[in-house]
Amino acid sequence: MSNQFWGILQTSLGWFGALASDKGIQRLSLPESSPEKAMEKLEPKLHDAVFEPDKFEGLRTRLEQYLTGDPTPLDDTLDLASYSPFFLRAWSACRSIPRGETRSYAWLAIEAGSPRAVRAAGQAMARNPVAIVVPCHRVIGSDGKLCGYGGGLNLKTRLLEMERAVPI
Repeated sequence: MSNQFWGILQTSLGWFGALASDKGIQRLSLPESSPEKAMEKLEPKLHDAVFEPDKFEGLRTRLEQYLTGDPTPLDDTLDLASYSPFFLRAWSACRSIPRGETRSYAWLAIEAGSPRAVRAAGQAMARNPVAIVVPCHRVIGSDGKLCGYGGGLNLKTRLLEMERAVPI
């Protein structure tokens, strides 16, 4: 019996693919236009996972509440042990950014314990496997400009506007 399971979550913003272990969420795709595209974002990690969408109903509900402007925290337990210690520290720091606020990649590097690792902080955000739960859309350039986002700058802008983080 597998200790990994997956599901596809329909929300008002689109379809999310989710993969988890008994320890926590391992992957959450950004919203896609179809369930098939959301599933593609989880591959090839699905080979040993069991399709159990009901296990993600709580996450789907919290995501939907978040996407409609409710201040519901997305504080789900994560299972990201296979990543580097720096990435884990950067993601933890990112999760500490309050809703409605932004921080720079330089701030993120400092919080992750490596003040000179600004590019590495950017890589941690670029490789974030659980976007929105680890709100990498709240990380912006030191000049205050939006830069880089796996779902595109339009989605980053939309999420920030929804949170009323910055006037765009």
